[in-house]
Amino acid sequence: MRTLIQAFKTKELRNKILFAFGIIIIYRIGSFIPTPGVDYKVVQECITSASSEDFIGLVNLFSGGALLQLSIFALGIMPYITASIVVQLLRVVIPRFEALHKEGQSGEAKLTQYTRYLTIGLAVLQSTTILVTARSGALFNYACSGQVIPDSSPWNLLVMVLIMTGGTGLIMWMAELVTDKGIGNGMSVLIFMSICSGFLPQLWEIGWGTNGTNGDWKKFGIVTAVLLVILVFVVFVELSQRRIPVQYTRRMIGRKMYGGSSTYLPLKINMSGVIPPIFASSILAIPTLIAQFGKTDQSWVTWINNNLASTTSVWYIGLYSLMIVFFCFFYTSITFNPDETADNMKQYGGFIPGIRAGRATSQYLTYVMNRLNTVGAVYLLFVALIPTVLIMVLSISSKLPFGGTTILIIAGVGLDTLRQARAQTEQFQYAGFLFEDKEHKA
Repeated sequence: MRTLIQAFKTKELRNKILFAFGIIIIYRIGSFIPTPGVDYKVVQECITSASSEDFIGLVNLFSGGALLQLSIFALGIMPYITASIVVQLLRVVIPRFEALHKEGQSGEAKLTQYTRYLTIGLAVLQSTTILVTARSGALFNYACSGQVIPDSSPWNLLVMVLIMTGGTGLIMWMAELVTDKGIGNGMSVLIFMSICSGFLPQLWEIGWGTNGTNGDWKKFGIVTAVLLVILVFVVFVELSQRRIPVQYTRRMIGRKMYGGSSTYLPLKINMSGVIPPIFASSILAIPTLIAQFGKTDQSWVTWINNNLASTTSVWYIGLYSLMIVFFCFFYTSITFNPDETADNMKQYGGFIPGIRAGRATSQYLTYVMNRLNTVGAVYLLFVALIPTVLIMVLSISSKLPFGGTTILIIAGVGLDTLRQARAQTEQFQYAGFLFEDKEHKA
């Protein structure tokens, strides 16, 4: 709160915060504007009757409810998130991408350009898939009584695809504006607001019920208390670091002495972030989506609906846990390279006390990262499975207002935005102090 109050007292930061709020308002308004060609009344009836607990529900959560509304912002920023992850993964396969990553700012700008192109391509593919599934009723679990898209002509579908793709491009541009002229990371801020937009209504529905009926205030109190405890725990773990001491040797360059300082290499416990739960839930949702196009009396469709469609089944929990552990190690191995870190330390005369520079340092960093990943995987499993445990223990029929992915995003984005606000506040205060001191001396 002190950081926010100080930020609003500074004119430059206040303008940045108000600019970010303006972009968020535009984003939320666009989430309720239906795409031309969609029967809005039928869509609302389908949303009331359907319940999406799978990957569709996850995408709808990230879009702030715009997906099931079939609005112009129905895709949200999921195409950009997917494109960013794909580009990061391609660094391992394509040497050109790895070379661009090592070039610094110019190379990152080129990778960002590739990410934008891939975002548009994925937006075209995803918008086509969404419209096809919406027309067949699979998007709403076949709970629609009418036609969502009355005119199914190719020309009308093409126009709708172009509008949804253009909406994704507009969201990507607005997110970059927030990053440049606002405060915080634009994509993260938009995800944060999308999740929070449906958070309080769903939480209130547990206590109040649907239209004031079937509510349970005891369950509401338990869910709220568990949510607060988990948020505090997540914040504590996300701020925790394993600090590896690093010593730099002194070097004589010309007549000046450089180096001789000691610092540390900070390693987070959860270096993979929210990626493992997203990957795990996305992969497990693929069989469920395929089963929706099969016949209900077939054995494989029945098995998938009984074991993978429900998040409380033993098969789903087991596969979900294994995938989270796998992706925790896999994604960390891509984003953090011990060999590259050890080479950079050796190049600048740095070493870990008691560890030889070079290969021994790389092996030590790998050993530390494996231990941290083990703790991080257990931490992610604990946070991700909390909603499932609550559903089973409290017998909550409605969808919980939070999940493992939701909690991680809320805590991570909130901490990162506050950290940037605090840094900029201190920067402006320091600049103002120097300016006033110069005026005083003058």
